[in-house]
Amino acid sequence: MILKSNINYAKKLLPWLVIIMFLRLVGFSAFTESPAIAKVIKIILGLSMTTAIVYVFQMLVSLGHVASFKYQHQPALIFYVLYLSLGLSSLLWTSDLAVSALQIVRDIEMLVFGFFLTYTLLLLNQFYPETPVRLSSLVAPGATLNLLIFVVGNMIWPDVFTRMTHGGEVARLGGQIMNPNELGMLSGVTIAASYVELKNGKNKFWFGAMVIVALITLVQTGSRSSMIGFFLITLFYIRKSDNKLLKTGVIAGMVLALPVIVNVIFLKVGAGNMEEILSMTGRIPFWTALLTEGLPREPLLGFGFMRINYTTYFQGANTYPASMTHNTFIQVLMNLGLIGFSIVFLQMIFMGKAVVQSKDSGIKDTVITMLIPLFINSITEFGIWGEVNYSILFYQLLILSLVVRYKNQFSMQEKVFMNKKLGFGRQV
Repeated sequence: MILKSNINYAKKLLPWLVIIMFLRLVGFSAFTESPAIAKVIKIILGLSMTTAIVYVFQMLVSLGHVASFKYQHQPALIFYVLYLSLGLSSLLWTSDLAVSALQIVRDIEMLVFGFFLTYTLLLLNQFYPETPVRLSSLVAPGATLNLLIFVVGNMIWPDVFTRMTHGGEVARLGGQIMNPNELGMLSGVTIAASYVELKNGKNKFWFGAMVIVALITLVQTGSRSSMIGFFLITLFYIRKSDNKLLKTGVIAGMVLALPVIVNVIFLKVGAGNMEEILSMTGRIPFWTALLTEGLPREPLLGFGFMRINYTTYFQGANTYPASMTHNTFIQVLMNLGLIGFSIVFLQMIFMGKAVVQSKDSGIKDTVITMLIPLFINSITEFGIWGEVNYSILFYQLLILSLVVRYKNQFSMQEKVFMNKKLGFGRQV
């Protein structure tokens, strides 16, 4: 028996949780030309939102919502913590202590945020099941507000919000504020979260509008990988629909749009070519150099957390110089070596196992669809094991959504406490 309050705190807190998610995501953008100032702003915003969600959780507990949790699929979380622990240990041998320390501390701080956000959602859904607050119901609007900053900003200040590539022939949304491919990935995650809410029949107009905003943003970023993610996410949800007319219409629309998408996004009219695509814009030669020239120097434990060389940049004999690998899995291999890569590999194996074994179809669909843009982005950008970015936060939240559950067992003292604080109101 669960004691229920007459006051629905889920309804009262939902807008505030969306704002917290929105500001948390804003903290990944650089809205100033000064790298130092941008870094300070990001840290302050991140810590502020973690403090905010801890406050919300503690407030709920003080009001009588008993914090009683259990953990399933534990290896997925244990190996993630092992990865962070190895990253923390790498401060002993890293090639740049300041860079590695900042990166690992921010990753750990994000995980703390993830824990308390997950705890908060579980409390709200346990005590107020008539007003479900899902991860997707926070990510979709919170991320959409972020995307609107770029879409509207591009209309007003195109020079600031647009990045010119391919010799100035291709304009990509994001500018120097956010990597266009990362912004494209955020669009993909927004679409995935919106699809989850649409599938649950919640506010179809608003979540449909969020899909449109995200799709407009995605097209303007010119991100090939994120466009692939969009198609896969859409096909995943269409496959689950019982509406044959909807299935036929969406698939027909995708087929008709494909030539335009390929020409504008993949070939990048006026600039791109097939050679660029086949080499993944020069990434494949760079990856080859990293594995054959860089890795043999520090094969077991790597160069330190988020470091790929003894110096800031790595440059192969016949490649461009770069400070990151543009592939999250090679990034792990370079900064934590074969030992770190083994831990990460096992974590993903257990993560996949947790998804397969999950009995909650809603959570399973959410995890699968959000993982699609995250993993695709991880192949060519920072990704889930790279430098601090959106993907890491979302991946942590997905791990926790699979692992943490509410333990619906109360002691007599806890029942008395809930009765005193919340009142019986209604009973389930």
